Amino acid sequence: MAPVPPLVAEATKKSGLLWIAIRGQPRRFAVWHVWRDDSAYIVTGPGEQPAPALAEAAICDVTVRSTDKGGRIVTWRAVVSRVEPDSDAWKEVVPALLAGRLNLTGASDAEQRWAAECHVLRLAPTGELVEAGDTLPTGSLAAPPPPSPARTTSRIPFTLGGRRRRRAGRSDGHR
Repeated sequence: MAPVPPLVAEATKKSGLLWIAIRGQPRRFAVWHVWRDDSAYIVTGPGEQPAPALAEAAICDVTVRSTDKGGRIVTWRAVVSRVEPDSDAWKEVVPALLAGRLNLTGASDAEQRWAAECHVLRLAPTGELVEAGDTLPTGSLAAPPPPSPARTTSRIPFTLGGRRRRRAGRSDGHR
């Protein structure tokens, strides 16, 4: 495995949220994670964060955002692998995931539920930077809103005189 670039390790360690993109999938999705042993670990499944098709993917792109400004810092390529229940990696990573999980209901049996129903996944950096520095996009990557009959393209009509303003200090309706 290639060495992890320092930018990837530092940015991912500090960020609480990652954006995941899988080749062939139409959208990105956000996941919380823990950073351990130069890899990001996430949990997905029923009752946990949705990560469609990530458990079946071999490779994904991980975008890390700045914790202070919110803009993207780096996008790195990762190899996706499942952490098997009762493995040494499971015993090391799951307590950190449990500690990092906010609003966990049923904390006493969460580890057993994760082993039976969910996937704990390791996102190991390949060393390839997809976007960083000068290669980061400069424009908005927001998708345009989909067409909908609930949307109007007309302007709000002009009203002569506008709305009446209430004067401060009187609540009985008199001016």
